Amino acid sequence: MKKKILVIEDNEQNRYLVNFILEKNGYQVVIARDGLEGINKAKKEKPDLILADIRLPKLDGYELTRRIKADKSLADIPIIALTAYAMKEDKEKALRAGCNAYISKPIIPEEFIKVVNSYLRR
Repeated sequence: MKKKILVIEDNEQNRYLVNFILEKNGYQVVIARDGLEGINKAKKEKPDLILADIRLPKLDGYELTRRIKADKSLADIPIIALTAYAMKEDKEKALRAGCNAYISKPIIPEEFIKVVNSYLRR
C-alpha cells in the first residue's frame, strides 16, 4: 500500500511541483490549501507524513504544527516544514513548534525526496 502524504501549501506552483515529485516516487498525495483545511484533512486522512508550508492562510504552519502535535491521534505523524523562510532562526522556530525537519524553498528535488524518504522508510 502506498504511503500517504498530506501536503499543506497555498501556492499552486509549489503544490504542483511537490505533488509531481511525490507521485513520481510512488506516494499517495492529499492536498490542503490552508492551515485549517490541513488540520481537518490530517484528522480525516491520517497521513504517514505531513509537509506544511509555514506561511499559510487561516492558520500558519507553526500553529498548525502545535495543534497537530497536541492531538493524541495525530501526534506521531512526522511534520516537515516546507518554507521559503531560510534563516537559521526560522528553522529553529519550526523545530521548536514541533516540526521534525525543515526543507527550504526553492526545492531541490533530489534533496527533497531524500528527506521525505528518510521519514517514511523507518
